[in-house]
Amino acid sequence: MKKSRFYLHETDVLRLRRLAEAEGRSQADIVRSALAKYEASATARHFALAGSWAGDGTSIAGIPEAERLDGFGR
Repeated sequence: MKKSRFYLHETDVLRLRRLAEAEGRSQADIVRSALAKYEASATARHFALAGSWAGDGTSIAGIPEAERLDGFGR
């Protein structure tokens, strides 16, 4: 392992200290665990636009605005 240094707000320092004490783990272990969970959730994100480029390539750009908006606000 390699030693790292980072800055935390005082409230985060207290939270980390409280968590480590409550769980009987080191602060470093809490940080490593939190980082692993964050990484797992960050790579598992599914965005609404994923795959939106797939299709036949048609666009609504050629449809007049009045026709596109027909029916809205009724």
